[in-house]
Amino acid sequence: MIEVIFLAIIQGIAEFLPISSSAHLIIFRDLFGIGSSVITGDLALAFDIALHFGTLLAIAIYFFQDFFSMVLNGITKGTKTQEGKMFWYIVVATIPAAIVGVLFEDVIEDAIRGNFILIASALIVMGVLIYVADRFSKQSKNFKDMGIKDALLIGCSQVFALIPGFSRSGTTIAAARGLKIKREEAAKFSFYLSAPVVFGAVVLSIFDEATMSAIRANLSIFVIGIAVAFMSGLLCIEFLLKYIKKHDFKLFMWYRVLLGIIVIVYTLWK
Repeated sequence: MIEVIFLAIIQGIAEFLPISSSAHLIIFRDLFGIGSSVITGDLALAFDIALHFGTLLAIAIYFFQDFFSMVLNGITKGTKTQEGKMFWYIVVATIPAAIVGVLFEDVIEDAIRGNFILIASALIVMGVLIYVADRFSKQSKNFKDMGIKDALLIGCSQVFALIPGFSRSGTTIAAARGLKIKREEAAKFSFYLSAPVVFGAVVLSIFDEATMSAIRANLSIFVIGIAVAFMSGLLCIEFLLKYIKKHDFKLFMWYRVLLGIIVIVYTLWK
């Protein structure tokens, strides 16, 4: 149970910081063996989805007023208000990753999930790209300055997040910063985008009998995992939004590079 709690904390942190939650779960469970004796096979996939559900709840609670206003304005007023525009920007930005995810996610998972060198390389490369995109881009755009093209380009960047190590929040924040969107707005839009993607994955899992059977047979593990991921996710959202007001993404770059090097050395040594 301690290992389950540890993995749930890792998910809550890594889902929102630009460091790749999928890579962290794979590295700590499949490579370092934390929780691997209990969470295996179909249970591993179901557990990952459950942890993502916990972080989805964190997003929904933290940004409840934002989501309520965007959905209400988007449906009733279209793009006549800023909130309505943001709703449809999120819809547009979600489409590329949704299409590629449905068609190729299983193929990507099977081909890459056990390739620790590739995952570590993705951690390093994306860490550098996030820092460079932030370091050399002006902070000139607010939400009101965004256009449908910006939303679509950010949405397309989410496709790369299907590869463990790239990070959904990392790719979307880097794309937004490359488009000169301010750091805080880039992070918020990344958080907004995670909601429909994670929600879709959770809904699809409900119709998978193997996943539901694994959940029913290990209910206590899933309840604790969801609760811990939810609480750590809430704290992490608050931390990142405060942190980026005064700091850049250099810390996350160095962390990703260091972790990537450790994984490569450990894999080759092992």
